[in-house]
Amino acid sequence: MLTGTLRNQVDSIWNAFWSGGISNPLEVMEQITYLLFLRRLDDIHTLEERKATATKKPLARRIFPEGADPGGRPYDDMRWSRFKHFAVPDMFALIDKHVFPFLRTMNADGSTYAHHMRDARFTIPTPSLLAKVVDMLDHVPMEDRDTKGDLYEYMLGKIASAGQNGQFRTPRHIIQLMVELTAPAPADVICDPASGTCGFLVAAGEYLRDKHPSMLRDAAKREHFHHGMFHGYDFDNTMLRIGSMNMALHGVDNPDVRYKDSLAQGHAEDDEKYSLILANPPFAGSLDYENTAKDLLSIVKTKKTELLFLALFLRLLKPGGRAAVIVPDGVLFGSSKAHKELRRMIVEDQKLDAIVSLPSGVFKPYAGVSTAIVLFTKTNSGGTDRVWFYDMEADGRSLDDKRQPLLSEDKLGVTPATALTEAEHGKNNLPDVLARWNLRDGTERKRARTEQSFCVPKADIAAQGYDLSINRYKEVVHEAVEHLPPLDIVAKLKALEAEIQAGMRELEGMLQ
Repeated sequence: MLTGTLRNQVDSIWNAFWSGGISNPLEVMEQITYLLFLRRLDDIHTLEERKATATKKPLARRIFPEGADPGGRPYDDMRWSRFKHFAVPDMFALIDKHVFPFLRTMNADGSTYAHHMRDARFTIPTPSLLAKVVDMLDHVPMEDRDTKGDLYEYMLGKIASAGQNGQFRTPRHIIQLMVELTAPAPADVICDPASGTCGFLVAAGEYLRDKHPSMLRDAAKREHFHHGMFHGYDFDNTMLRIGSMNMALHGVDNPDVRYKDSLAQGHAEDDEKYSLILANPPFAGSLDYENTAKDLLSIVKTKKTELLFLALFLRLLKPGGRAAVIVPDGVLFGSSKAHKELRRMIVEDQKLDAIVSLPSGVFKPYAGVSTAIVLFTKTNSGGTDRVWFYDMEADGRSLDDKRQPLLSEDKLGVTPATALTEAEHGKNNLPDVLARWNLRDGTERKRARTEQSFCVPKADIAAQGYDLSINRYKEVVHEAVEHLPPLDIVAKLKALEAEIQAGMRELEGMLQ
C-alpha cells in the first residue's frame, strides 16, 4: 500500500506538470515512465557490478558503456545514482542533451521496453519540476514490487480521472473479476490484443504470484513467467511504453508487448498461440474492408469492430483455450446476419460458458454504454450444454460520473477481507459473481430465472436465434395485488367520506 506521503507527492507532481504547461495526462505519465526506466537501468547495472565483484570476473552485461558519449559526457554521469546528486540546472541539461539521445540508441536490457524507447522525447519544461520528480521517484523502494507497482497504478488512475484518455483504463476491480473467473495457471500463455496499460496482464501476473507462488521457484516455470507467458498488442507507442513499464514494475522482466494493429494485420504467426485471452478492446464502430485483415473477414464478414475482435480472439486461441472479454450489449442481441452468425459459432462450434451483464455505469464518466463479460472456451467441436447468466447490479461504487466507493476498503473488490452482509451485497456483487460461478455446474443449475443468476439450456438459446441478452431469459416476479371484495371497497369509501366531512366541519368551526 502507498503511504499518504507518497500519494501527496504524486499529486503535487501532477499539479506541477499541469502548472508547467503539460496538461495531457498521458504525456505526464510518459515522462515519469522514462525516469523510472532510467532508475531501473542503473539498478540493473549496479547488480551486475556486485556480481562481478563477488565473482572477481569482468562485467557480464554492461548497461552504461565505458568512456563518453559523442558530446563528451561520461556515460557514468547518466546513471541515476550519479545525476540525482547534480546541481538542478546541470541535471536538467544532462538529461536533455545526453541521457535521452543515449536512450534512443540503446537496447541495453534486452526488453521490449527498451525497443519502445527509440522515439523517446524529453518534454519536462523546467529544471525545478525535473528535480521534484527525481526526488519523489528516488524515495520509492524499487526493490519492493508491491510499492512500486502500487505507485504506478496510482499514477495510471490519474490518467483515467483526467478526461478523454480514460478509455485506456478498464476499472481495476472489473479486471480482477475477469482474472479470477478465468483462474490463470502456470502453463498458460496469456494475450491481450488491445493491451493499453497492460492492466489485464499485470492482474494475471499478480494472481499467479498469489495463487501459485511455487512457480517462481522452478527454473523452467520462472523462465516462462518472465519471457514467454505475457503478450500484448497495441498500435499506440505511448501506451506500449507505459504498458511495458507497468509490467516491469510489477516484476515481469521481459513481456512481449509490441506494436500491432490487431484488426488490420494478418495473424498467421499468432494463430492458435494463446491459451487465455483477457481483453476490453476498443469498439470504435466500423472499419473499411480494405483495412481489415482478410483472415478475420474469412470468419465473419462485417465492418463492425466489436465482431471483428471476437473473430480475432477465436483465431488467436488454441483449442482448449479460454477467453474473458468485455463486449457492448449490442453484440449479444444485434439482429444483423454477422451478429447472429458469430453468436451461433460461439454457441454451436465452441463452448460458451457465461454471460455476466455489467451495470451500465461501470465505465462512467467516459461512457454509459451497457456492456457484458463474455466467457467462452475454444473447442472447434462445440460443447455448449447450458450457459450461465449473472445480472450484476452493483460493483461497489456509485454508478454516476463520480464513481465513489459505497463501502469501506475491506469490503470492496472481488475478494474482500470481510464477508459481506446481504445489504452490503446490494452494493457490491463481485464476490457473489465469483462464488456462484464456481457453482455453475452444481447448485446454480437449479436456480429459477427470477434470481440474479441462472442457467439456460443451449436449446432455449438456439430457439431464440442465439440471442444472448440476459433480459431475453430473465423472468420477473409479479407481486400479488390485494383484491378487496366489492362490499369492502364500498365500506372503505364511506368511511373515508365520513372522515373528510368531519375534517371539513372542524375546519369551519376554527374559521368561525
